[in-house]
Amino acid sequence: MSDEKGIKSLFSRSEEANLDSAAPLAVRMRPRGLEEFLGQRHFLGPNRLLTRILEADRLSSLIFHGPPGTGKTSLARVIANYTKAKFYYLSAPAASVKDIREIIAGARDRLAASGRRTVLFIDEIHRFNRAQQDVLLDDVESGILILIGATTENPFFSVNSPLISRSTVFRFESLSEEDILHLLKTAITDPERGLGGFDIQADEKALRFLAVMSDGDARRALTALEVGVLSQAARQGEREIKFNLKVAEESIQQKAIAYDGTGDTHYDLASAFQKSMRGSDPDATVYWLARMIAGGEETRFIARRIAVCAAEDVGNADPMATVLASAAVQISEFIGLPEAQLPLAQAAIYVACAPKSNAAASAVWKAMADVKSQSTKPVPKHLKDSHYSAAKKMGFGTDYRYPHSFEGGFVAQEYLPGTLKNKYYVPKEIGHEKNIKRYLQKLQTLIQNSKPVSNSSTEKKDT
Repeated sequence: MSDEKGIKSLFSRSEEANLDSAAPLAVRMRPRGLEEFLGQRHFLGPNRLLTRILEADRLSSLIFHGPPGTGKTSLARVIANYTKAKFYYLSAPAASVKDIREIIAGARDRLAASGRRTVLFIDEIHRFNRAQQDVLLDDVESGILILIGATTENPFFSVNSPLISRSTVFRFESLSEEDILHLLKTAITDPERGLGGFDIQADEKALRFLAVMSDGDARRALTALEVGVLSQAARQGEREIKFNLKVAEESIQQKAIAYDGTGDTHYDLASAFQKSMRGSDPDATVYWLARMIAGGEETRFIARRIAVCAAEDVGNADPMATVLASAAVQISEFIGLPEAQLPLAQAAIYVACAPKSNAAASAVWKAMADVKSQSTKPVPKHLKDSHYSAAKKMGFGTDYRYPHSFEGGFVAQEYLPGTLKNKYYVPKEIGHEKNIKRYLQKLQTLIQNSKPVSNSSTEKKDT
């Protein structure tokens, strides 16, 4: 547990300056007020919700949700400067129930004695288990404690529902390239908190490269800038430091790809991938595929998504889609990455470009609904298994008409007792399914024009 304001009072100004100078650039460049805060304009800025709350000093419990490096902790620190409440900071992985109870006890005493409220900021609140979160409920609801929780995971899954209902959730978006670029330029010129003490000549291309490669993560961009500058300063002394594209590339090495194999990113990308295939957009399909592969998604999961889409969204409009998807499942499992991306891409693009019909999927969904909600239909006697001796005594299979004994391989007989309000399988006029539709229409005509067939003239065959 840490009371940041209380800790700082233990040190002199010179000691505080030494502590601040040892902090990484990303920490030193945190905004000191709302006017310095970048991004999140959908809830910050003139007349925006959170701004109005802070200006009126009417702070209630908040949940900050979004990717790393987008300002969740920084905004909590800014709020600490605006509010007149006592401010505490906890990191969920290092905190305990005892820490929470101590803060709550102090908050009660403070509110009773002076009317001053208490703000508790919990970083990575999703790392608290259900029992730890439950400790907060009563005091958050009664207003004794104002909670600000930060999480990179979807709070509607990772935070207790009663705690969510007592809080306002703010979704943080990744910072834009322009925001990151502005922050980097500010850090280069700021003599107090940034790198303004160095003689830095930074190329626009180099800074924009960091803005792109950091992928909306301000912390990552500032860290790369600091590495690039300080590594040269150690060698060059007081000489001019050139931060060019080559130095930028060496400083960040590889683009950061945000991906959580079990959280929001996992499900959002899978959803976008499958909907792009369904929507017949091969470019979007292969882009989301690349995002998943680059993020480390299991090839088996990707292949399953392709197979499901082939069966559900293409179906009999192009049966080869399912065949190709099945092959992608087997081949990608057999050869592994990086080569597995080739059959996965081939199958995904084929599914995206194939004619679409969900008639087969709709048929089984409707049938399943009837099976679960209506009386179960019995199997007709002539369709029952007749391979055992007692079956014939009970008349099972006796009146079955073997279709291949008739012209065209078809004979009219009952396969499902009773009548259906609506047909399960209704083929569409698209791709191969239009041929199926015409064939079924032909059979329906034969059924309507057929005469009763004598069982004595029918070749019997057990199935």
